[in-house]
Amino acid sequence: MKFIDEVVIHVEGGKGGDGCISFRREKYIPQGGPNGGDGGDGGNIWIHANKNINTLINYQYKKKFKAQNGENGFNNNKSGKKGSDMILHVPIGTKIIDNETSELIIDLTKKKKILITAGGWHGLGNTRFKSSINRTPRQRTKGKEGEKKIIRLELCLLAEVGTIGFPNAGKSTFVKNISAAKTKIAAYPFTTLYPKLGIVQIKKKKFTIADLPGIIKGASKGIGLGIKFLKHIERCKMLLHIIDIKPQDGSNFIKNIKIITEEIKKHSIKIHKKNIWYIFNKIDILKPKIFKFLKKEILFSFKKKKCYFISAKNNIGIKKLLKDIHIFLNIQK
Repeated sequence: MKFIDEVVIHVEGGKGGDGCISFRREKYIPQGGPNGGDGGDGGNIWIHANKNINTLINYQYKKKFKAQNGENGFNNNKSGKKGSDMILHVPIGTKIIDNETSELIIDLTKKKKILITAGGWHGLGNTRFKSSINRTPRQRTKGKEGEKKIIRLELCLLAEVGTIGFPNAGKSTFVKNISAAKTKIAAYPFTTLYPKLGIVQIKKKKFTIADLPGIIKGASKGIGLGIKFLKHIERCKMLLHIIDIKPQDGSNFIKNIKIITEEIKKHSIKIHKKNIWYIFNKIDILKPKIFKFLKKEILFSFKKKKCYFISAKNNIGIKKLLKDIHIFLNIQK
């Protein structure tokens, strides 16, 4: 299923039914009074955060949604039927935003159903206007139009841990090996084209981890894919910056760290200030002497940061890292 995480849709409640003008006309009752019934209320539109959905693809092509109109009133004081409500299902983690004002209406971080547009009020039949001085009223009211809104739906995945880093740093391999996430792995940039969630189990405890597309220099200006999906780590309690300790393109990994840090800072100070751990990956391809030297240099340069040295491919250093993540997340609760 295609991953769609942002759509703009038009929602409109149903129109209320019109009131009826009618008079009682029966044999032997020559002067029957008014008997026009009320219309029915228009249907409402509800949005339901559903745990069984993980994309907004249902709203990619259909953009306008209108609840059913209420029926008009009938004679014999019969009211029109209320219009049926419409329920729009979205993934948990969806933000509903007023598209015209950019105001957040609600952030659906748990299973919930909310009213988004109300149907129009019903019109009144002429029976309602009968009085001692007006025995045969020819008045009625028409039903009101339903509420109309243009809203933006933005999906932000609910993950406790998020991964960031350059393309081919080993993020997908890491997430796949520690969880049940089905991530595509290959030796070319941007293998991960959209975020994916994995669930990591440590004994009887679980936590969710998000695998994001790689970030490159200039991402804050729209280059590449990664920056587009950074909203999916806004709710993460911590970030793992996965670093290729020996990049195949010959680049300097320290310089790459600074590039990622700067791109995130330009995009969002909130994300930049999160707890970020530095995970130096692919240590298995280094000769022992070189690794020992690099580790010493890294620990000195990043002495105020949490640093780990792993091989996601060969499962080296993973157990200790997961244990520390588990401890950290429990403290944060």
